[in-house]
Amino acid sequence: MGVSTAVVDPQAGLSPAPPESRGRSEARGAFEESAAVGLGFIPLGLAFGALVTQSGLDWWWAGLSAALIYGGSFEFLLIGLVGAAAPLATVAVTAFLVNVRHVFYALSFPLHRVRGRLGKAYSTFALTDEAYALTGTAGARAWTGKRVLCVQVFLHLYWVGGATAGALLGALIPDGVVGLEFALTALFTVLALDALRERRHDLPTPLLALFSALLAWLVAPDQLLLVAFGLFTGGLLVRRGATRREEVGRA
Repeated sequence: MGVSTAVVDPQAGLSPAPPESRGRSEARGAFEESAAVGLGFIPLGLAFGALVTQSGLDWWWAGLSAALIYGGSFEFLLIGLVGAAAPLATVAVTAFLVNVRHVFYALSFPLHRVRGRLGKAYSTFALTDEAYALTGTAGARAWTGKRVLCVQVFLHLYWVGGATAGALLGALIPDGVVGLEFALTALFTVLALDALRERRHDLPTPLLALFSALLAWLVAPDQLLLVAFGLFTGGLLVRRGATRREEVGRA
């Protein structure tokens, strides 16, 4: 009597996870990735919402601004511009100068992973400093377009929720409380330290950023952000060109 042996495929009978399950997994992962940064949005949103009501505007302006403008630091400036009845041209120029840095973000933001025109349009709209920082980490290189988009949605919700809560609770915050706006600076500091820790071998990049900021502060303190970004981008291009020439020379 012969004995037959069968090779059992460990993958046999296993079907891929349904799209609904994969979608929930991506959303759960995006929530976990955005939670730490989103918590930093809460005190900042509270400060913004309180500023809106203390400036004499109705509370719902805070939520509307957070949902439709979603401009972070520009929204704080906008409150003063609206209160001063600034011309639309002044508002437009201010918005451009404050948010022009996003042009540089678009050069390396993984928008190509996001599918659909609507998804790409929202992802472009919701491209904030924090979203760019999160998608620029080493672990984010494996993110799908859905996770990138979900991270941006969660960050947006944190900002809208914080701003609305701040507007509703603004009357309860004592006038003597200061320092809530420092949450943004602290948040950026933590993100920068995390990026530096992941790229310890790339020390010239943060040094170049520091040099660009110091030089911009000395040359054009009133336009520090714009000048610093320009210097930093120019330095990166020069560095890239030098590196490419070295690679060609060794080839």
